[in-house]
Amino acid sequence: MTQGARAHISPSALSHNLKLVQTMAPAARVLAAIKGNAYGHGLLTAAKALAAADGLAIARLSEAETLRSAGIDQRLVLLAGPSSQSERALAAACQCEIVVHSHAQLSLLDGRGSGATFVVWLKVDTGMHRLGFQPEEVAAVLARLRASPQVADIRLMTHFACADDPSDPLTTAQQARFQRVCKGFDGDVSAANSPALFSITASVADSRHWGNLGATWVRPGLSLYGISPFASGSGADLGLRPAMTFETQLIDVRGLPAGQRVGYGGRWSAPRDTVIGVIAAGYADGYTRFLPSATPVLINGRRVPLAGTVSMDMAVVDLGAGATDKVGDRVTLWGPELPVEEVARAAATIPYQLVTGVMHREPPLIGE
Repeated sequence: MTQGARAHISPSALSHNLKLVQTMAPAARVLAAIKGNAYGHGLLTAAKALAAADGLAIARLSEAETLRSAGIDQRLVLLAGPSSQSERALAAACQCEIVVHSHAQLSLLDGRGSGATFVVWLKVDTGMHRLGFQPEEVAAVLARLRASPQVADIRLMTHFACADDPSDPLTTAQQARFQRVCKGFDGDVSAANSPALFSITASVADSRHWGNLGATWVRPGLSLYGISPFASGSGADLGLRPAMTFETQLIDVRGLPAGQRVGYGGRWSAPRDTVIGVIAAGYADGYTRFLPSATPVLINGRRVPLAGTVSMDMAVVDLGAGATDKVGDRVTLWGPELPVEEVARAAATIPYQLVTGVMHREPPLIGE
């Protein structure tokens, strides 16, 4: 088969988005999330483009090894922390700061260890109920960490479950709980991820609503890649620039009479005599099978709809009667002119899933 779907990654867009975050939170340091292969954009590409961040947040120690092997010397924060003594040792070898969210992890820091010391980000469960200590446990946990010779410094962090909706009562409750936990704590704190950060700016209550939560560290993720963290709109509405354009090409063009069915299951029938095109993109590329007919793609400056079920390597589009598109023409699956947020809404999913799902069967192109 001819060349298939390929991601184009813009380092300048990544840098622009980081600068925007820094402008929005000028008093804060930025911990840039590059987990999940930098949300599908490439771990090393993102780390280099985000070199002005104050630190990088990762989810796997393998990511730390890759970054250190490539000469990346920025602060690394392991978001789920180590789960065994061997992982603790590897985290130390990679000079990672670690999140501690459980009593089992506390035990890893008891005793003499290897002599390595860690900056510990103590995670507080204020209502998301995914990871973290309960607020009433924090005082005792802090005392235990302060007594450990393996702990060099301690920071507090939490994670908002509904930060994309500041009016949600859970958000307000989480804020109040975290503020109580932080009272009297003189170290760094972190609460605001992408939706919280942009809600702070968008909220009519502004600082009266959010207080100073996240003022020490902010933890942007999705927004760094130019994607809106909210259910409606796109990153461009927030001043962000999409860092990924996912493209392919037409590999066949043919006429189709009215009433003929297309693709597996024959789920789409031509409503009129038309011209269809086959594009070299399928679910093995990360172009999900759950995209319905009528999902838009861009060809020669116009939007045309998907027609039928996405296959493993191919999909079909309705080019329309009289179309003059030809084999080899470029097809944009998402990018600046067709926001990934719109494609995600068509698939009843979230843009995180689409961009992290890009399989990179063709090596990504890096540049502008």
